[in-house]
Amino acid sequence: MKIALMDSGIGLLAAAAAMRRLRPDADLVLSSDPDGMPWGPRTPDDVTAHALAVARSAAAHRPDALIVACNTASVHALPALRAELEPRIPVIGTVPAIKPAAAGGGPVAIWATPATTGSPYQRDLIDRFGGGAEVTGVPCPGLADAIQAADEPAIDATVAAAADLTPRDVRTVVLGCTHYELVAERIRAALQQPGAPALVLHGSAEAVAAQALRRIGAEPAPAAAPTGVLSVILSGRPAGLPAEALAYAEGRLLARSRTDLAPGVTEPVAAVADETAAAARR
Repeated sequence: MKIALMDSGIGLLAAAAAMRRLRPDADLVLSSDPDGMPWGPRTPDDVTAHALAVARSAAAHRPDALIVACNTASVHALPALRAELEPRIPVIGTVPAIKPAAAGGGPVAIWATPATTGSPYQRDLIDRFGGGAEVTGVPCPGLADAIQAADEPAIDATVAAAADLTPRDVRTVVLGCTHYELVAERIRAALQQPGAPALVLHGSAEAVAAQALRRIGAEPAPAAAPTGVLSVILSGRPAGLPAEALAYAEGRLLARSRTDLAPGVTEPVAAVADETAAAARR
């Protein structure tokens, strides 16, 4: 079994790690676009063009399914991706988990990029799945970029700024950008009020990984250690995991996979993961 994942950057790590936990035997192809990111400020047509290029690089590996682990690409490029790749390769998009978040009945906040917050796309999701819950959109300028760069001070500053914009009575938060799931516990710590009920965070990684398995008729089969091969493509070039990926638990999990590297390509290995992560925090 081979599953491909695509994103502008390392936001795909969360869904890839979820897939690795569900199916340690699956081969994973991670295709991203560091040369063209960020995608958020681009026009819809430009996002679509970049997403198609990234998807074609992944499709060349003949995966059984492609996860679009990017909210921006899912908003703008999903129809084009499906038109080109399906039914040969099932394409699974990423949608903010508004419906399960609203099911709790309390006020909900959606952390998302400034381009997504207040967009017709997000308003439509709230209207369709919000179930009458009080929903506040919280723009998080710079957060995805800080996470992509593993810039610890910038992550702390942007999380704190978004927390200041989040109503204090919110106990449920939707992470509307796949990058944000990599710092979920920092977001939780920034929002948790002393003495208040535990904050609930809703990401998309686990759901899209499970949906990909359903689309190809496969079942979860957890195991003690990963046996699947990891392939990485950066803007069309075979590569290793970016060093920034090892600043996150999801990246360190994936670094323990066997890798498929072209001649001359090197990558950080799991043995140096902790050292790399510590360096990123300094």
